[in-house]
Amino acid sequence: MRQPDIEIYLREDHVPAVLDWLGTQGQLQLPAGKRQGNLMLNGECIPVQIIPKAAGKWTSIWLDSPDTPWATDAECAQAVFAATGHEVRCSVGTWQETDGEADADRWLKVNANGAEEFSWPSP
Repeated sequence: MRQPDIEIYLREDHVPAVLDWLGTQGQLQLPAGKRQGNLMLNGECIPVQIIPKAAGKWTSIWLDSPDTPWATDAECAQAVFAATGHEVRCSVGTWQETDGEADADRWLKVNANGAEEFSWPSP
């Protein structure tokens, strides 16, 4: 099932590599020093937001559109890892507050060991 948006997390020092990679996927319009912009991709304007330290030392990159090439956060995370070699984290699936707290800390990390589910408690 296609997610309504894509959100991945990576270490702050890996953000430039991911932004470079996004620029190869489409035309990334992110003014220097800014944390909001757009990715023009297949005729679609996809809002992009970068949130430093969204989860401790991890930065969030949020693509606010269902019109990305990736149906899920996990697909995007796997593509980012394949292109950059940097660990990427994402939710295991769509989660909303109405789903309760039981699954809120379930995450997926994609790295050289493959894709693995883990618990990532909120601070």
